[in-house]
Amino acid sequence: MKYVKFGLYCLCVVMVIKYTIFMATDYVTQSGRLSLPIFLWIIDTINLFIHEAGHAVFYLFGRFLYFLGGSLLQIGIPIVTVIVFMKTSIHSLLFTLYWTGHSLINVSVYIADAPYRSLRLISPSAIHDWHWIFTTIDCIHVAEDVGFAVFLLGLSVCCGGIGVGLYCVWGDCKQYFLEASA
Repeated sequence: MKYVKFGLYCLCVVMVIKYTIFMATDYVTQSGRLSLPIFLWIIDTINLFIHEAGHAVFYLFGRFLYFLGGSLLQIGIPIVTVIVFMKTSIHSLLFTLYWTGHSLINVSVYIADAPYRSLRLISPSAIHDWHWIFTTIDCIHVAEDVGFAVFLLGLSVCCGGIGVGLYCVWGDCKQYFLEASA
C-alpha cells in the first residue's frame, strides 16, 4: 500500500510541474485562460469565490480595503493553509505552496490588466479592482511592473512547492529502497 501512495504522490509532483509550466506560459495569455485544464479551472473557480468573499469581509474597513480585500483574501487563505498544513506534514506543502503560487499568478494577471481593463469581470458593470486602486493612488503607470513582480513571486512559490515535493519523493524513495535492501 505504501508503494501505491508513493506512486500517487510522484504522479502529483509530475502534474504540479506540468501545471506550473502552463501557469508560467499559457495562463498569462487570454487564450490560455479560456482553455484551462479542468484542475486549474477548479482552482480558479475556488479562488474567484474567495476573492469575492474578500470584498464582503473588507467592506467594513473602507473603500480602499474593500477593493484590495478580494486579492488579499485570495492570497491570504492559501498562505494560511501553508502554515497550518506545514505543521502536520511536509508532503502537503507541494499542494498548499502550489495553490499559493497559483493565487499569486492569478492576481498578477489582474494587476497587470489594470491599465487596459480587458479581462472579463463577473459583471459588465463591475469595477476593475486594481484599476481603481492604481488610479486612486495615481500609480497606474506601474501596474504592469507590479503585476510582473507578483507573477515572479507566484512562480517562485510554485517552484518552491515542486522543490519540496521532489525532496519528499527523494526521501521516500531512499527510505523504501533502504527497507527493501535490509
